[in-house]
Amino acid sequence: MDPFKKRQLGRSRIALPQIGLGTAPLGELFAKVSDAEAESVLTSAWDQGVRFYDTAPWYGRGQSEHRVGRFLYRQPRGEVILSTKIGRILRSPVSNPDGFDTGFWAGGLHFDHYFDYSYDGVMRSFEDSLQRLGMNRVDMLVIHDLDWWHRFSEPMVQAGFTQLANGGFRALSDLRASGRIGAIGAGINELGLIPRFLEMFDLDYFLLALRYTLGEQDTLETELPLCEKKGVGIVIGGVYSSGLYATGPVPGAKYNYFDPSPEVLEKAGKIQTVCERHGVPLAAAAIQFPLYHPAVTSVIPGAIRPEQVTTNLDYVRTEIPNDLWAELKHEKLIRSDAPTP
Repeated sequence: MDPFKKRQLGRSRIALPQIGLGTAPLGELFAKVSDAEAESVLTSAWDQGVRFYDTAPWYGRGQSEHRVGRFLYRQPRGEVILSTKIGRILRSPVSNPDGFDTGFWAGGLHFDHYFDYSYDGVMRSFEDSLQRLGMNRVDMLVIHDLDWWHRFSEPMVQAGFTQLANGGFRALSDLRASGRIGAIGAGINELGLIPRFLEMFDLDYFLLALRYTLGEQDTLETELPLCEKKGVGIVIGGVYSSGLYATGPVPGAKYNYFDPSPEVLEKAGKIQTVCERHGVPLAAAAIQFPLYHPAVTSVIPGAIRPEQVTTNLDYVRTEIPNDLWAELKHEKLIRSDAPTP
């Protein structure tokens, strides 16, 4: 599989390579990453031909955008495909700025945040991102974390959708119409939200994290067929399910951001065994699997070391025999209706 073969992103005018670079790890998601290490990852990606980069204000509370921007603004802008997100506004902590707890992040910058999906909130988030990135436009803009996981309750999710409907999406549409962005997306972490978004908004694509991977395919029931029907593209984040499908069931491996259950570990081990029987690394099967779905345009694995960028590209190029997929289906380790060769 050619990692840099272009695919059209839904109905937009953007064509994406089959692999990009996700930069949540450069915001110190699970581990501290120095500026020099982040620079080496980005340099490795660029030198090997990666041109699609995804970031967000939330990644390290601004840190990822700063790092990505400092590197990419030195590159030819016409070669870069850049995605960032809206939904959170970063601000100085109200109290104790010197003792700020970065919480979810292993490191990152000492900024607090609040959610805002209104017209003014979208525009402020967009302009703030441009300043952190050192860019005067981005190619793709994603509605970020409007879900129960991050908003904690249905009333809070509904409040966000109301803000979008009453002005926030008009801001996104204005940016798209003016050419300041090329595509509007929504980030999805949970089942049930894709139909809700499509009922209300004219989206170009979804950034689907964790929910269509070698370990999990429930989105084949409703979500992905609906996207395919409506011509809406999919970019896959979390292709390794936060690590388990990169390393296999080793101590410390995470699954969807958390410690995996014994059942999840057992399934991953069985899939790894099938892969080994066919001489294929587990991670190669994981990174290629989503790309066989007709709605999927690109995958965006992250990296914290340059060699991980190289390895991910090698995994995309790995030859995988059709018999491997057939065996996974026969053993009911992946769904029988999952598109494979």
